[in-house]
Amino acid sequence: QVQLVESGGGLVQAGGSLRLSCTASGSFFSISLMGWYRQAPGKPRELVASITSGANTNYAASVKGRFTISRDDAKSAVFLQMNSLKPEDTAVYYCNAVVIYRRFEDYWGQGTQVTVSS
Repeated sequence: QVQLVESGGGLVQAGGSLRLSCTASGSFFSISLMGWYRQAPGKPRELVASITSGANTNYAASVKGRFTISRDDAKSAVFLQMNSLKPEDTAVYYCNAVVIYRRFEDYWGQGTQVTVSS
């Protein structure tokens, strides 16, 4: 079993910045893919950014150039630096990790609220 614990959400004014962190703990040999998703009220969950074990990144078009995803494998952690935040970035942000143990296993964090005021 793997636990993902997120932190760093909060309330910020438009144009501001936040940094989300997510740390994995539990039983696994390594982490393959890590990512951040978000879900706004009444909308489906969407991919924000992902990063592979080889540090290849992928971003949603709406955040490209404003958000940066990174990972620290020594700490089993993934980060999301969010700059130039907009009210439309308001959502619950979820950490996701695909870990390698007996097989590839997919885990989610509990979510952290990000609210951007105009």
